[in-house]
Amino acid sequence: MTTPDPIAATLGRYVDADEIAGAATLVWKDGRVVQTCATGWRDRESLDLLERDAIFRIASMTKPVTSVAALMLVDEGKIALTDPISRWAPEFAQMRVLRSPTGPLDQTDPAVREITFDDLLTHRSGLTYSSFHDGPIQNAYDAVLGNQIDSHVAPDDWIAALAGLPLIDQPGGGFHYGNSTDLLGFLVARIEGEPLGAVLQRRIFDPLGMKDTGFFVPAGKADRKAQMYGFNADGVLTPRPTGAGGAGRVLPDRTTATPYEAGSGGLWSTLDDYLAFARLFVEDGAVDGVRLLRPETLKAMMTNQLSEDQRARGETLGMPIFTAHGFGYGLAVVMDPANAAVTRCKGGVGTVGWPGAYGGWWQADPTTGTVMIFLAHNVMEPELMAMGIGLNVYGAITEFHGLASAL
Repeated sequence: MTTPDPIAATLGRYVDADEIAGAATLVWKDGRVVQTCATGWRDRESLDLLERDAIFRIASMTKPVTSVAALMLVDEGKIALTDPISRWAPEFAQMRVLRSPTGPLDQTDPAVREITFDDLLTHRSGLTYSSFHDGPIQNAYDAVLGNQIDSHVAPDDWIAALAGLPLIDQPGGGFHYGNSTDLLGFLVARIEGEPLGAVLQRRIFDPLGMKDTGFFVPAGKADRKAQMYGFNADGVLTPRPTGAGGAGRVLPDRTTATPYEAGSGGLWSTLDDYLAFARLFVEDGAVDGVRLLRPETLKAMMTNQLSEDQRARGETLGMPIFTAHGFGYGLAVVMDPANAAVTRCKGGVGTVGWPGAYGGWWQADPTTGTVMIFLAHNVMEPELMAMGIGLNVYGAITEFHGLASAL
């Protein structure tokens, strides 16, 4: 008799309570997959069950992928972390900085130095997301940059528009989560002379066998695409095919490439594809003989790069995020295992991860050689979350982590 999977049973309770439409999980340990399940609905309205090969929008789980691509260029000597980005984006040569992050756009001072690739990789560029700050800068971002993931603005125009806005902090001054990784992706594309999606395909996806990862889901794979869900103001689970409101809106049925490819949050992927990527962090930068990063580069990526003051001041949506974590190049790093929050990543010292706003989560723990992945489609809507609506996906992730850690 087959022993029931406690992770599947636990997630089933969340599905039955209409707290998530479904979720897919995978645990890699001792060089093999020791757990995987797909629970709930790929599309609840059409009664299509979720399966292991379902394709999800992974949102900010894209950031580590784009960061690896940039670090590959560092390894090859094409760029240096200390290089000013104006070498490839002269639009950023003369930046201004707001005197107050929420102040008038015409009250600025000159930047004391230029933005570097190190700044982009660590979110210390002075850039932000429109939804993360109040005041005139929020409206200015929305007006010129378009939607955060599926923008209608062409990359070169987007770069010029972003460079025309003031920074909210001096380059290198502090951690401010935002469009740094989008800009990094577009610079990788400029340096390589082809779209970011093509760069990632050639450098990462093809070598690692990530056959279902990209910035769109082809028509021939549409029957594996997980429907997006969120909640209405009454807390009822409902389809959200265009994502959240405002800058978070997406194109639900795109089946071909578009010029704008969001290096911070635009990828779709699967459990097995993301496992191939995540194994880099427990196998010294190489998977099944395919090396993407030098061991020393990977070590730097997985090492906290923030100062103690920057960690103390680091936050997202007004909440401190580095109490027990640091931030390396494109991902969080566990520094205090006992107090690390699961929602970032929680394991031994040096465990890394970075979640996505649609309920996707992963971590890689080099102290145990373990990778955990949780994929779901629950739109993060801060206004509803402030009312306690839509938070239960994080409870599901936390329970998954606890059960997976015992395997």
